[in-house]
Amino acid sequence: MKILLVTLSLIIIAGICYLQTPKFGRLPRGKELEAIKLSPNYKNGRFQNLVPTPQMSGENGFLSVMADYLFGKHPNTKPSYPLPSVKTDLKKIAPDKNVLIWFGHSSYFIQLNGIRLLVDPVLSRTASPVPGNVVSFDGTDIYRPEDIPELDYVIITHDHWDHLDYPTMKKLKAKTKKVVTGLGVGAHLRHWGFTEAQIVEMDWNNKFSAENHEIHCLPARHFSGRGLTANKSLWASFLLKFPDFKLYIGGDSGYGEHYKNIGSQFGQIDLALLDSGQYDQNWKYIHETPEQVIQAAKDLNAAALLPVHNSRFTISNHPWNEPLERISELGRDENFRILTPIIGEEIELDNPRQTFRPWWKDTPAALPKR
Repeated sequence: MKILLVTLSLIIIAGICYLQTPKFGRLPRGKELEAIKLSPNYKNGRFQNLVPTPQMSGENGFLSVMADYLFGKHPNTKPSYPLPSVKTDLKKIAPDKNVLIWFGHSSYFIQLNGIRLLVDPVLSRTASPVPGNVVSFDGTDIYRPEDIPELDYVIITHDHWDHLDYPTMKKLKAKTKKVVTGLGVGAHLRHWGFTEAQIVEMDWNNKFSAENHEIHCLPARHFSGRGLTANKSLWASFLLKFPDFKLYIGGDSGYGEHYKNIGSQFGQIDLALLDSGQYDQNWKYIHETPEQVIQAAKDLNAAALLPVHNSRFTISNHPWNEPLERISELGRDENFRILTPIIGEEIELDNPRQTFRPWWKDTPAALPKR
C-alpha cells in the first residue's frame, strides 16, 4: 500500500510539474483578467457562446466517448500512404500577387494587397500535449517556421493545441509584427516572450484598422483551453476586409445563427474558410457537418468556400477523406466555388476560374513519385 501511494503521489507531482511547462501557456491574470471581466461574453468566470453549447452532445459520457475515440474500431481515419503536396517557396512569391496556401488542417499563409499573414500556424509534427498523440499524416508536414517570410500578422482563432503551437510561435516571434487574437490568448503570448506592441487582443464585434484594411473579430461557436481549465480565453472567427476583397476565417465552430448575422453585416464574402472536419454526433455543437458547412457558406453569402480543419490530423472518428468528398458532392449545384487544393498549392485569389482536382480520390499508384 505504501508503494502504491508513493507511486500515485509521484505521478500526480509529475503531472502537476508537466502542466507548468511553457507550452501550456498561462491563464490571464491581473490587468489582463480585469479587462476580460468587462466583456459581455464573459460570465461566471468563463467566456460563453451566444447560445447554449455543451461540449458533449450525445447520450454517452465523456469517458465513454474518449474510450471509443482511443480504442474503438473506426476504419480509414488516416490515410495509409503519404498525401500529395507541393512546397511553394513562400519567400519568392511576388509581392503584388494575391495568394492563399493551405498547410493542411487549419494552418495557411495568405498574401493579399501586399499584406502577409499566417492563420493558426501549427508547423510541428504533433498537435497535442501528449507526445506521440495527434500526429500529422505522412506527406503533410512539409513546412517549417524557417520557410516563412516576414509577416505583418499572425491570426490565432483560439488556443487549442491544433491551432496554437508553442514551438512554431516561438520561432515566428522575431519575424511577426503583430499577433491578432481573441481576449485572453495574449496571456499565452506574453508568457512566451511576445511584446505588448506585438499583441492585439479583441472581443467579438471589435476591429483592428490599418491604412488599407480592417480585421474584424467575430463570434464562433466553440470553446477554449490548453490545460485543465476551459473557456478562460475567447475563441473567435475573423473577417479580413480590403477595399476589393473580403476573406472570412471561421476558426473552429459549430453551426449557428452567427453566420447569417455576419453575412448580413458584411454583404458578399469573396472567400470563406470554414471548419469542415473532426465532426461527430457526440460533439455536434462545436464542429459542423458537411451539410452545415454548405449552409454556413450560403448564410455568409460566400462566392467561394475553402473547407479546412481536415486532411492532416485525426481528431474524430470519421474517415479522413469524408469531409472533402461529401462537401464536394453536396456543393456541386451551389452557386459558390469549392476550392480543394493539395497542401502547398497556390490558390490564386484573383482567378475565379482556377480549378482543383479531387486529389483525395487518388490511390498510392496514382500519386507522383517523390
